[in-house]
Amino acid sequence: MPILGRFHDGRVADVHGVELHYLAEYETGSLLINAATDHHELARWPAADLYVVPGRRDELRLACSSASAGARVVVQGAENVARIRATLPVLQSKQRREAGRQTRLAVIATLALASVIAAYLYGVPLLANRLVGLVPTDWEQRLGATVATQMEASLGGFQLCDPDPDSLANRAIARFGQAAMAESGSPFALSINVVRSDIPNAFALPGGQVFFFSALLEQARFPDEFAGVLAHEIGHVAHRHGMEQLISSAGTGALIGFILGDMTGISLAAGLGSTIIDASFSRDAERQADAFAAAVAQRMDFDPSGLADLLNRVGRDDDFARALALLSTHPLTDDRKAALAELGAQRPDGLEPPFTTTEWRAIRTMCDRTAFNSGQTKTK
Repeated sequence: MPILGRFHDGRVADVHGVELHYLAEYETGSLLINAATDHHELARWPAADLYVVPGRRDELRLACSSASAGARVVVQGAENVARIRATLPVLQSKQRREAGRQTRLAVIATLALASVIAAYLYGVPLLANRLVGLVPTDWEQRLGATVATQMEASLGGFQLCDPDPDSLANRAIARFGQAAMAESGSPFALSINVVRSDIPNAFALPGGQVFFFSALLEQARFPDEFAGVLAHEIGHVAHRHGMEQLISSAGTGALIGFILGDMTGISLAAGLGSTIIDASFSRDAERQADAFAAAVAQRMDFDPSGLADLLNRVGRDDDFARALALLSTHPLTDDRKAALAELGAQRPDGLEPPFTTTEWRAIRTMCDRTAFNSGQTKTK
């Protein structure tokens, strides 16, 4: 007794009522598809080429890899479906193989996803220090400019406290920066910007840019505190910690940027301008920056532990300010505080101070001036 079904030849929209027969020939035989009306043969599909496609419940849809792409045989009813499965055992073995293949693909995809997540969370941050060496300096400078632009937009713009690069305060700060970088071997030209902000903070960006906010400068009571923070931030520049942090934050996106040669900085820096302020450098990076500040203090007469004093003062004043300030982005642990005090005690005698009394007075008051154009932004 034939099995009844419907046949679509995949070429026209007509649907044929058919009788299905199994013809034993060769190794696996063939499925004969005959018209239900006059019993003439419409198609003959090799059983080895048959496969099941998704269908409704109590329905079996068969396709043939050697037939037209849209060709289908549809068998309905639990009894007919059971009969054709019993007639064509090759379908069962194919379905088992397909199920096994799908399971293997799912396992492989899961393992691949887990590998990507592990690389993103652990591998890339661990390799970030080595990857930094692969980044061309001009690219890093452009990345830093991109981040600075986004950061400026997120904070409502940067207004320099003193836009005159030849002022006493700016010349003193620039001289300090040059002296601090003198023995670092850094390829970057340092740009130190003191800008107006109610947030007590300071940070270094990739490519040599350092920003010192006026609210933090107002908290600095002594030149040692200002010099300690500034030297610490310059240390981040010298060690390229900003670029390292961007690679760690961007993860696999940074690697894709390297592979594709993205020299615009968009894929790596987009969206990171606002988050880099909130992200802390690693403990190793903070220790390196502290050690750099101490090395600078070996050549100038200031105590690098003034950094710890300023951090403590900022943290005591205001819980909200502390959450957004230097204490958040540069956490001061007891070990780090003790290390800074020890590094400060190792300074030799007879050193020149980083700033004269007149220079420090000019720096301390550079953000108090009101004669500057309120629309002036960073131009250095």
